[in-house]
Amino acid sequence: MALRELDQAPRRIERYGAGGFHIEGERHEGALLLTASILAPLAMADATTADAAAVAGIVEARDDFEMILIGTGPRFAMLAKPAREALRAAGVRFDVMDTGAACRTYNVLAAEGRRVAAALLPVP
Repeated sequence: MALRELDQAPRRIERYGAGGFHIEGERHEGALLLTASILAPLAMADATTADAAAVAGIVEARDDFEMILIGTGPRFAMLAKPAREALRAAGVRFDVMDTGAACRTYNVLAAEGRRVAAALLPVP
């Protein structure tokens, strides 16, 4: 799905779907952690079963953002309690939504100059 958001975002998510994301003209497969300076695979396969290890990359990158948007795939899903507790214990502010909403929200907040990050599970 192509996104038509503000073009000023430093790392704009251009499209998502078919198991990956288009960012800065390149395709990235699978789950992804995206911040102003990090573009890396995410070790989370399913938000509903995620544990502290699945969000360890988010915790390690916490100094790179003020808040992170967690996209749970094609539909909203509750982030598992162990993952929520690990993020809260590390002082990470997060919001959970479906991946499409997370991509759109990331683009808008990044274009506004906010220190935002996204942890995105792919959409088929």
